[in-house]
Amino acid sequence: MTITSPHLGSPSVWTDARLLYALEEVVEKELNRHLKVAKDWMPHEYVPWTDARNFPGFFEDGQAWEKEHSKVTEIGRTALVVNLLTEDNLPSYHHEIASLFGRDGAWGTWVHRWTAEEGRHGIVMRDYLLASRAVDPDKLEQFRMSHMSEGFESDNRHSMLHSIAYVAFQELATRISHRNTGHQSGDPVCDRMLARIATDENLHMVFYRNLLKAAFELAPDLTMQAVRDVVVDFRMPGHGIPGFERAAAQMAIGEVYNLRIHHDDVLQPVLRHLKVLEIDGLGPEGLKAQEELGLFMGGLDAEATKFDEKLAARKARMAARAGA
Repeated sequence: MTITSPHLGSPSVWTDARLLYALEEVVEKELNRHLKVAKDWMPHEYVPWTDARNFPGFFEDGQAWEKEHSKVTEIGRTALVVNLLTEDNLPSYHHEIASLFGRDGAWGTWVHRWTAEEGRHGIVMRDYLLASRAVDPDKLEQFRMSHMSEGFESDNRHSMLHSIAYVAFQELATRISHRNTGHQSGDPVCDRMLARIATDENLHMVFYRNLLKAAFELAPDLTMQAVRDVVVDFRMPGHGIPGFERAAAQMAIGEVYNLRIHHDDVLQPVLRHLKVLEIDGLGPEGLKAQEELGLFMGGLDAEATKFDEKLAARKARMAARAGA
């Protein structure tokens, strides 16, 4: 995709290749910063192996899964499955970003480092779920096969700027989803594991957020348009999971991830940190995108307020029934 910026002082044309080259120094700086603050950790140390038992199959003493085997709550179970299946598509995610960012230089080093760190998340979550018997292992594997067989194609694969904008928000969204799942899981072991994963996701968000800041300085109009497009059409990468819509509704009611959380804890922090709605000196297209972004955020806040009111009314009804 060829894109242009009116702020270059010349009719220069931006391509993804030129943008990659222009941002290479920033990527190297952010990669070095990331490697200094990121801490290696061992997935096996977060798994309650002593809780594990054989499942039916090759083992004569195998015990079929039952919900009662685990202390994990119903909403925790739902969210854990969604979060793990999202992590499972890592091969497709790697293919997407490697195709966009390349495998050479600082970009390539980051792509492989990010993939290696993300790989831990799927490892520890699956080991925890199986060892603690938190979910039906047969259904989990069926879901995994179905989801991964479909692959993954990003809504933003057409543009590097759109992709950078998307992951800046998506990494934070993933962090919030993992953290809230831990809080709602009912199991301190699960909470501790997901807190560790959330720490990684936050560092990934910071990397991309800082890269997005550099993109604003380089090509403000184009970056503003990319942010506008991404925010307005945002979807989590796990939207293709079987039964995702129902699971997402349950997670919204369970306060793992909903409109209010999306607005307050994901979109607003990034926009506020980068002062996106305060950037001036934009050209016509950039200014239009900025105005549309502001209007969208106002509308989303209003929708979130309506959701809050419905959720509060639901809680009141449930409390009344419990006290009857």
